[in-house]
Amino acid sequence: MTRQAIVTGGGAGIGAEICAALATAGYRVGVLDLSAETSQATAEKLAGAVALQADVTNEAEVAAAFDAFGETPDLVVANAGIVRFGLLADQTVEAFRQVIEINLVGAYITAREAVNRMLPRGSGHLIGLTSINAYGPGPGAGAYPASKSGVLQMMRQFAVEYGDRGIRANTIAPGFIDGGMSAPIYADPKVRALRSGGVPLRRLGTPADVAAAVLFLDSEGASYITGQDLVVDGGVIHAVLKNLPRE
Repeated sequence: MTRQAIVTGGGAGIGAEICAALATAGYRVGVLDLSAETSQATAEKLAGAVALQADVTNEAEVAAAFDAFGETPDLVVANAGIVRFGLLADQTVEAFRQVIEINLVGAYITAREAVNRMLPRGSGHLIGLTSINAYGPGPGAGAYPASKSGVLQMMRQFAVEYGDRGIRANTIAPGFIDGGMSAPIYADPKVRALRSGGVPLRRLGTPADVAAAVLFLDSEGASYITGQDLVVDGGVIHAVLKNLPRE
């Protein structure tokens, strides 16, 4: 049977790449995005894809989008997210709350909606997008590291609470990805050279690298994996001593 998947933030960036990879692998994909136009434009490029519109912080809109999809998804990828750059004490409370609302509360609303639909069937898989910032805060990243740490623990809790009901929950932590929200950063050649030089694999990651991780975690070969965070970063979080001078 054709596997069914919904991807939030699926209209552009990493989300669109995940949607494309899933569609190529034979999934029927729901491209869920805040922008109806962006969702439609991406869905039109993918065989069998369905354009869905919702604000992930709005419970009623998310429920309506799942209804519009028409099938209980086998896989839901909570990818929608934002960042507001700036030093933490310079952030407005409004900006801090906005990041937490979209990145963490939005992922919760999406995951909860998915779980409640998967439970009667007794199977399903959640994947949340975290970040290497969940392990080490990035200077100037505002509320982003806190929000992604929250997603990490929330998905682990889903894994523990619903594993005996046939539902898996995992996360993926991208590193330096040349795409999505980070694309403007890597438009600067100096930043590209510095960042890629600090990665043991000596290159920036791509949205396709993240999409490949989604496909792996949802594969039959990964069916005994739950509550785990798959770090897709070329080894950079382990390279502190390598990148510090000895003298």
